[in-house]
Amino acid sequence: MKILVTGGAGFIGSNFIRFLLKNTNYQIVNLDKITYAGNIENLKDIENNINYKFIKGDICNQSLVNSIVTDNIDMIVNFAAESHVDRSIENPNVFFNTNVLGTQILLDAAVKYKIDKFIQISTDEVYGPGQKNQPDTENDALSPTNPYAASKASADLLVLSYYNTYGLSVNISRSTNNYGPYQYPEKIIPLFITNLLKNIQVPLYGDGSHIRDWLHVKDHCKAIKLIMEQGKGGEIYNISSNNKLQNIELTKKILKLMDKSVSKIKYVKDRLGHDNGYFIDASKIKSQLNWKPKYDVKEGLIETIDWYQENKSWWEN
Repeated sequence: MKILVTGGAGFIGSNFIRFLLKNTNYQIVNLDKITYAGNIENLKDIENNINYKFIKGDICNQSLVNSIVTDNIDMIVNFAAESHVDRSIENPNVFFNTNVLGTQILLDAAVKYKIDKFIQISTDEVYGPGQKNQPDTENDALSPTNPYAASKASADLLVLSYYNTYGLSVNISRSTNNYGPYQYPEKIIPLFITNLLKNIQVPLYGDGSHIRDWLHVKDHCKAIKLIMEQGKGGEIYNISSNNKLQNIELTKKILKLMDKSVSKIKYVKDRLGHDNGYFIDASKIKSQLNWKPKYDVKEGLIETIDWYQENKSWWEN
């Protein structure tokens, strides 16, 4: 099978490509624009693998996308997206251009060249802030509250419309917050780890009471592979390891594991439209596709901290 992975030089995409090359014989074509968060160095260790090919380019380039998909592509897995909420507040246009228009161009190519399946990598943020006692299921309404989440929700609806209108086999995955190796150090876990490695304070929004559910990227990769191979056409799958923590709890865990004191916390002004928390129900993928996470937060954080300690040249650059 030949798979087009878009955004494969980013954090989750690069981990996914490495996971597939290690566990399958699939041929992988990686299309990535290489923005600030995409890094070709993320895949340097596998760049000479005979089953891997990298193409630098934009998913909004229709002629380029068509030329790739027409070359016997069987499946598209779309990771390509602008994904940082703060940046979406500053410049929403970039997010809608990539996350919506880019997805539409990929979908058109998938229909035109009759690929077997299209998988859209989405986020739990499309549901909006959740209720602790009522986690969102795949059937719940979307209620995004920031430009990033709105762009991803728009793309999800577009993907489902191609299933209903054109009969394109699609799946959508909606995961909770990911962490692990190769994550660009603007997100909370790698930012705090790298700050502490430099012995500087960590900036914590508001009072730190916001809640997030943390999923190790390797557990996410396993889930996507199951969706690729076993997911029923037109279905959405929530992915959560049920590792919910307040940001202050997460921060203190990182401080403890790195032998730092709470004096390293610097409370900063909360960001605009900061959702208190997202809570999703992942029972569907667990029961239907037999997925279960391997990592608990402590084990995952230890492994992640070790990776950033051992790969200073990667994040310092």
